[in-house]
Amino acid sequence: MPTTIALPTCDRSRSHVFLRDGLGLETPGEPAEDGVPEPLRATLSETCEVMMIPTGGFAWVTGQLGDEPMDAAALPEGPKQCLVTIELGSRDEVEARYAAATTIGRSVIAPEAAPWGEYRALVADPDGHLWQLTSR
Repeated sequence: MPTTIALPTCDRSRSHVFLRDGLGLETPGEPAEDGVPEPLRATLSETCEVMMIPTGGFAWVTGQLGDEPMDAAALPEGPKQCLVTIELGSRDEVEARYAAATTIGRSVIAPEAAPWGEYRALVADPDGHLWQLTSR
């Protein structure tokens, strides 16, 4: 069953760079006038993708503000209540993706052996959404 995770973004270009260059995800689609694929989405698996929706559009889709655009200041600072986990093939891949992602986003947890046995790192994208990079 196809699944799309929708997350609000204040800056499509910055989100695109984070998804593509920071996390190494495929961002398919035809570029819009701003050079970013529309809609901005990244492939997580054959059946799952994440879509970054501008805050005004996100508010409209979720019925929060009708036709009024969401003020970027209305988004709370810090991590959001969502964690997207991407399983990678090795510790080296976790460390490489973490290094790339933190040049655009910010570090939350540096690469480490987690108590439950995975190797993981946690980064926040430019909008504060959390991305966990793991390997077994």
